[in-house]
Amino acid sequence: MPMIDLAHATHAVHAAALEQELLSDIPLTRAMALKATGYDGDSLTLSAPLGPNVNDKGCAFGGSLASLMTLAGWGVIKLATDARALDCDIYVQDSTVRYLAPVWEDFSATARLADGESFEAFFAALAARGKGRLRVHVTVPLADGVPAATLDARFVALAKR
Repeated sequence: MPMIDLAHATHAVHAAALEQELLSDIPLTRAMALKATGYDGDSLTLSAPLGPNVNDKGCAFGGSLASLMTLAGWGVIKLATDARALDCDIYVQDSTVRYLAPVWEDFSATARLADGESFEAFFAALAARGKGRLRVHVTVPLADGVPAATLDARFVALAKR
């Protein structure tokens, strides 16, 4: 009998639920044809086809890249708070986007915590003050793995009372 990886299966269920939440609550995500294509508990990957996200030059629109990266950063934090059954409002506080190369194909954005950040410290602050901050790093890679765009952002979570 094949072994079932419950952690992987659970992560896939959570990513699918996040995708449905984004598509339901944020009209832009439907226009972008966003998909949650990977989640491992530490990083989240969201993807979008080039077609609905193309600019006048035929490559990916910078606004679509920035949106997908911001949503991936938000989503990795949302999944972590959901896993702990915490009801929070999560906001992007500030961000820096770098466009490094044009994207001529379907694209994805992978978000993970920035160096030096930890969910443990974030959840401790959230428990103590009702507010926590996390920095995330998000990358849109080209087919060869070289970054086409990056986003470094700080998010704030406020516990709902």
